[in-house]
Amino acid sequence: MTQLPTCHAIARKGHAADATLTVTLSYEDRFLRRKVLTADSGEAFLVDLAHTESLDQDDAFLLGDGRAVRVLAAAEPLLAVSGADLPRLAWHVGNRHTPCQIEAARLLIQRDHVIRDMLARIGAEVTEVTEPFTPEGGAYGHGRTHGHDHSHSHGPAPVQAHAHAHAHSHSHGQDHGHSHGHDHPHDH
Repeated sequence: MTQLPTCHAIARKGHAADATLTVTLSYEDRFLRRKVLTADSGEAFLVDLAHTESLDQDDAFLLGDGRAVRVLAAAEPLLAVSGADLPRLAWHVGNRHTPCQIEAARLLIQRDHVIRDMLARIGAEVTEVTEPFTPEGGAYGHGRTHGHDHSHSHGPAPVQAHAHAHAHSHSHGQDHGHSHGHDHPHDH
């Protein structure tokens, strides 16, 4: 059995060596730690990173043999969102923790009929497109929301009915977790 070229490191856009190969991956497939990938040329290679990484268009996998494989964003089914009040529409998308590619005249999001219907109800023009998806990374890192479950209210509530706990738990193939909040009684 032939051993595959292996990647243990990545180079971010602008810091990548001259790539001799490319690999075209969807947004979901650009979130990985260990996986066999096939370059666009047909050559297989093993990605074996220390931690789960979110890769962007023009990042590169650095192979142990000195070659680099440039990452290209695959065309995938998306929704193009536009309208007279694009900042307001962007707020509604962000409020749902939905990955979003922000452009001057439109937003691109993954196809989701619930989000589509909500946006149409508030006046957005929503069109199905097939394009590469390169959403914003988020203010606190990669911005990925896999397995990120939380519950909280986004509207006003009576003073007598409020809670102060807000916990997060997520897993990306690593053993870690965290929570934020406090637990103490409130007398009203």
